[in-house]
Amino acid sequence: MGDVQGCADELEALMRRADDSFGLEHELWFVGDLINRGPASRRVLELVRPRVEAGRAHVVLGNHEISWLRLAFGQREPARDDTFQSLLLDPDRDSWIDWLRAQPLVRSGRVGGRRLAMVHAAVAPHWDLAELETRARRIEARLRASRQEAQRLLAADRSEDAVADDLARITRCRSVDASGAWSSREPLTSADAWHERWSGQGHDYGVVYGHWSLQGLHVSANVRGLDTGCVYHGHGRDGYLTAWVPDPAARDPFSIPDAHFWQERARARYWSGPASCGEKQPALPETS
Repeated sequence: MGDVQGCADELEALMRRADDSFGLEHELWFVGDLINRGPASRRVLELVRPRVEAGRAHVVLGNHEISWLRLAFGQREPARDDTFQSLLLDPDRDSWIDWLRAQPLVRSGRVGGRRLAMVHAAVAPHWDLAELETRARRIEARLRASRQEAQRLLAADRSEDAVADDLARITRCRSVDASGAWSSREPLTSADAWHERWSGQGHDYGVVYGHWSLQGLHVSANVRGLDTGCVYHGHGRDGYLTAWVPDPAARDPFSIPDAHFWQERARARYWSGPASCGEKQPALPETS
């Protein structure tokens, strides 16, 4: 599942479709950013958490979950377009803090005949799967150790703390330049999309990610980007919540072309931020 961002109606529709199609014989994997900017962050968490706790769903943390933890810890002020402040007043606030702290940064496994990793935003070009998992476990250990240690990590300067830098890269990166430096911004002339440089390394695993709504659905060899901007519907384009439904019997589910996608069109215009968030894109662009 791509970035939900509080779009509970669309999530519920895709969950019903999965239940109707597969009964109990499926798992839901969420690329992060369950919350914020959409209308129903708590409802999304209430839909997802029971499935995670039952072993029928898996979540990785996105930048908006990290942002909410920082808000809950008093490390940032609310932004104009935040919609998750009500979770701070929720009677289950402490439970949500600890549940989110316990979620991984990377989820790895197999689909069909291939290994894969699910992250929110990006993987460094040179990280093999073992390196990615090792770095993720270091981050998770600090987030889970205690609230105090989690606060220290989230407040750390990433230029001085390698674990904080890994956390930021995994949840925020979009571009990488020739020197290896990364940025959360769109690629400019001196940089490439992170997945282009990652793909050039010839890794033996695939990556599923979200975070990049302006890019839209991204389908290339060994890479699936699933953020199709459901929450940004009506700002110059249609928004969709997208699920990738790979064939578990396929030798290589990451092969292209690939039409194994479900999409739920946004029910309404949700986000009240700037209208200039991107040009209209087709729901299912050409594969590359």
